[in-house]
Amino acid sequence: MELKNNEELNSNRSSFRETMRQLVEHKYFQPIVIGIILLNGLIIVTETYLTGNSVLLALDKIIVWVFVVELFMKMMGLGFKGYFRDRWNIFDFIIVIGSLVFYSTPFVSVLRLIRVLRLIRMIPAIPALRKIIDSLLKSVPALTGILGLSILLFSIYAIIGTTFFSDVLPYEFFGSFHTALFTLMQVVTFESWASQVARPIINEVPWAWVYFVSFIIIGALVILNLVVAVILSYLGQDDDAKREEQMTRLFKENQELKTDIEEIKQLLINQNNKINQ
Repeated sequence: MELKNNEELNSNRSSFRETMRQLVEHKYFQPIVIGIILLNGLIIVTETYLTGNSVLLALDKIIVWVFVVELFMKMMGLGFKGYFRDRWNIFDFIIVIGSLVFYSTPFVSVLRLIRVLRLIRMIPAIPALRKIIDSLLKSVPALTGILGLSILLFSIYAIIGTTFFSDVLPYEFFGSFHTALFTLMQVVTFESWASQVARPIINEVPWAWVYFVSFIIIGALVILNLVVAVILSYLGQDDDAKREEQMTRLFKENQELKTDIEEIKQLLINQNNKINQ
């Protein structure tokens, strides 16, 4: 009797878990979650105009508990190990638990930060955004070399700038190594670099145009394009991997089909030989 009760209990648990799994994998589940995240963002934006509004605060608390329900539904449907196998689910878990913890604490600034971070949950909810972020993370090791080259380039040009241009412009431009680095960042982003930095220096030091032109060509054009090329290569890797997997699967199915045809052919030949005998 006890064994039968245990079997029924296990069967009920399995049925409940399967129901939860079907719910979280339903085609309308993710769009609903995305809609709630967008509503959460709209509430946060509205609160910047209506600070402390009781209706908005109540809606925000309701949304937090909706996220908690979603979290437990995924845990029950996918299983504890299955849920935490995906790093994006780990990120969601941290954000939701953080929202619950800081709601009952006086750390208002941390709570506001957590509420804003909830909007980042849009990334795992939308496959296209998720693919871009995953590709960026995969490209980080390949970008370390480019980062090292960039640091070396900026350091060399910053030293040259402090050596020759420190007396031309005020201190905040090329007065020290760290101010020169910031100025070069301004130049490489093309933010008022010509009128505010380059032209005043060129008026005093005519050969300075070589310094700025070479830095822009190497820093802004070459290195930036290298970064873009590396990221694009990793964006295409997932598609290539899926295509290769599909080709491998089709090849395997084709080989199995050929084997089945050969077996059927051999059976027909044997059957024909028996009839002739």
